[in-house]
Amino acid sequence: MGKTISLSVVVEASPLNYGEGFGNVSEMKKISRGDGNTYPFASRQSIRYDIVRLGNEWFGWNLDTVSKTKKTVQFKDDVTIADSVEMDLFGYLKTGEKSLKRAAVARLSHAIALEPYTGEFEFLTNMGLAERIDDTANLANIENHLSYYTYTITIDLSHIGMDQNDSLELSNDEKYERVAQLLDIIKLLSRNIRGRQENLTPKFIIGGLYPVANPFFLGNIKMNVKALDLAPLKDTMALTFAGQSIGECTQIGLTQGTFSNEADVVEQFAGQVHTVEQFFQQLSKEVAHYYGVAHATTQD
Repeated sequence: MGKTISLSVVVEASPLNYGEGFGNVSEMKKISRGDGNTYPFASRQSIRYDIVRLGNEWFGWNLDTVSKTKKTVQFKDDVTIADSVEMDLFGYLKTGEKSLKRAAVARLSHAIALEPYTGEFEFLTNMGLAERIDDTANLANIENHLSYYTYTITIDLSHIGMDQNDSLELSNDEKYERVAQLLDIIKLLSRNIRGRQENLTPKFIIGGLYPVANPFFLGNIKMNVKALDLAPLKDTMALTFAGQSIGECTQIGLTQGTFSNEADVVEQFAGQVHTVEQFFQQLSKEVAHYYGVAHATTQD
């Protein structure tokens, strides 16, 4: 039976995505909820962008894969998933007389703030540059916010490294290597935006390797001030599939000193709570076992 990784992550960051804005005001991307509040969010495309950016910087992912020969920017006809980890993980569409498409194997949600936006602005000016030439500074306002964000990623291990369009299947060693690289990127994810580099290493992560593809904890990560709401997590773990509870497959990674109810998390999920590093080490071992390959690690 195929296996799917499902991970829901909580990070802490300032605004991660901006829209068009108006005048000299830059607006965060935001959504409204039925509770009357507005919540900043970062699109799944922006998260995908930074995953691919870091894949290229850290692991040499090939980005020479696109062209505009058909009046639209798309992946080249002669490039396959063997040439591109990005295409393997996130799919592709190649248009033409016979359009070819492959669905994404790694699927992301938006990263949505867990705390509402309350109208903070940051006043900006280029006074330092203007004073050099005795000119008047330009003024701008930018919406600002500091919040915990949550996003979810699912990774279908049974379709990594396989593409029927090109009758391709990579070796299990290559499949494992690509998943291991993606997990390393999620663990140390960052985003460069407006002169800032935001650290998106998980403060909290929950998930594991499951017998069915489902973003189980998507929409079930909630907070009350600095405390995690444990009730929806427990209810999700109690769900069953094929006679097995979701909780049996689930582990938690926690950065100490982040949440006010850290002791409750450890108590309620005894035996399932680890450091973030231990969480990823264990998950990497499970992926290696699934593919039947050796797991290389610096930690036991």
